Amino acid sequence: MPKPRRPHVASPDEVKITRAGEYAVIAYADDAVATTHLELGSEKLARMTDAEILEFWNNGIRARDEFMAEQELAAIEIPMGKRQLRYEERSDQWVPRGDVVKGIVLDATGNEDLDEQFVTIDGRDFSIREFVRMLSPFASWGFRLVFVPDENIHEEPTIEVREPEDR
Repeated sequence: MPKPRRPHVASPDEVKITRAGEYAVIAYADDAVATTHLELGSEKLARMTDAEILEFWNNGIRARDEFMAEQELAAIEIPMGKRQLRYEERSDQWVPRGDVVKGIVLDATGNEDLDEQFVTIDGRDFSIREFVRMLSPFASWGFRLVFVPDENIHEEPTIEVREPEDR
């Protein structure tokens, strides 16, 4: 199954908007475009028309596209000895501080329990259930993981070793 295409600014005839609890479900007529569950909250959602939801959605798509167009393809690598990750309370998860993450893939040989910890970054063990089978052939290797926009995955980004600017 091919990866769904990124949602784009849509006209009313290109999408079907339904409501599911606190979410507006935005489904494109073109099945190749990803469907999105946009969390708006049940009270706000109840007050909005489909046209208002679509306008809100399209404004978000425009902002995303403008932001992506402004990004330089220079991956920020945190200098050695500095923390690569930070804890983001709003999403209750660890996130990279830069665009390059270095870590170690631990040995998963013979371990069928996918809740085990398989990757160590900054001295912390992290579970990567979806990727452990793919990564296990690289047990005891180091890795560098560079985040780039998916349309630039084939391009080798410039890597700058420095502290990142506040985002």
